[in-house]
Amino acid sequence: MKKIYLVLLTLVSMSSVADDGGLADQMKALDTAVFDSFNHCENPEELQKHASYFATDVEFYHDNGGVTWDRDTMIANTKNNACGHYTRKLVEGSFNVHPIKDFGAITEGEHIFCHNKTNQCEGKADFVMVWRKVDDKWQITRVLSYGHRENK
Repeated sequence: MKKIYLVLLTLVSMSSVADDGGLADQMKALDTAVFDSFNHCENPEELQKHASYFATDVEFYHDNGGVTWDRDTMIANTKNNACGHYTRKLVEGSFNVHPIKDFGAITEGEHIFCHNKTNQCEGKADFVMVWRKVDDKWQITRVLSYGHRENK
């Protein structure tokens, strides 16, 4: 009986690891898509696409810029302050995914921002995003962008 229990426990654990691997790939693809649209948001269609990744009641916490409480304000700030000015790059190897049971996932990592005019990538920051999955659609409900510093 003990052997059967251990085999079942191993199989369940292996299936969880496989599920987490699939989730990690899915979330990495979503992160890439969100920031591909951000990196091209001077184009109105790309800005609209970027906005579609966020819940209408998204909360965005930025250590230097403050807090926004909804998608419309966040996207207006993005349009006015970032679009056409900055490009975001994910720091290789920094991306992590943590599932949230019966809700979605948390993604975290480091990213750098480059000035489009100079191609200088001087800013670096940490980020956390909380994603909710509803009817096979993922949306970001919370964003934390913090620890802004020089990219050394």
